[in-house]
Amino acid sequence: MELSGLAQLDPLIKAAILGVVEGATEFIPVSSTGHLIVVGDWLGFDGPGAKSFEIVIQLGAILAIVWIYRARLAKVLVTARRNPASQQLLWNLALAMLPAALVGLFTHEAIKRYLFNPDVVAVAFIAGGLIIIAIERWRPAMRIRGVDDIPPRTALGVGMAQVLSLVPGTSRSAATIMGGYCLGLSREAATEFSFFLAIPVMLAATGFELATNHRLLDASDAPVLVVGFLCAFLTALVVVRAFLRYVARNTFIPFAWYRIAFGVLLLLTYGSRFG
Repeated sequence: MELSGLAQLDPLIKAAILGVVEGATEFIPVSSTGHLIVVGDWLGFDGPGAKSFEIVIQLGAILAIVWIYRARLAKVLVTARRNPASQQLLWNLALAMLPAALVGLFTHEAIKRYLFNPDVVAVAFIAGGLIIIAIERWRPAMRIRGVDDIPPRTALGVGMAQVLSLVPGTSRSAATIMGGYCLGLSREAATEFSFFLAIPVMLAATGFELATNHRLLDASDAPVLVVGFLCAFLTALVVVRAFLRYVARNTFIPFAWYRIAFGVLLLLTYGSRFG
């Protein structure tokens, strides 16, 4: 569904809009994939080239996390052979990656074929919002204050929660943050672990997509790709830092209501498809 006028925008403006959408939504619990599907639909930005574009702007968002945590990540990699805390974090990330990697390996094509559409996104948005509200009302007991204190079984539990994010509109960040929160992590620890987990998960997903879709990339698309990449990177830098400050003092309830409102808007917009 193309909204009147939006489909006629210059490709560079479309790239900037989608880059901002990716950077703003990738690491907060509202689903970047869902937003890109819907906004891309509104802009008339679809087809094989759109998929390659999304891969590139996702890489921009990932690198924003790498930049923000560059000192800590460098320390972990440099001290991994001798520092138990660094070894534990790397082991926890590997455990947390495993469930979604295995499930995604066998369901990737089916998910792309049947679930990547605004209808599924709308339902997932609303369901995710209701689940976040339920978890916040439950108020799980906090047992783990920092990322370095996460035991392997809890990391694996976060990874199992991440499997839910294979459904477009669920949000990888929402699944991992709320999963960690339910398992006793503080809001800050759940959020930071979600960010760290995003790096290998998204790099692996991006590498897989580039390997299978690299032929769709063309040198003539470079300006559009660069604009989208930079917008995603810069927006993610701002949003992630603001989000970290926010979760230190606030609940996730506002994100839940946003999800529900956005999901209802999508149902109203695409409601004719349910007839």
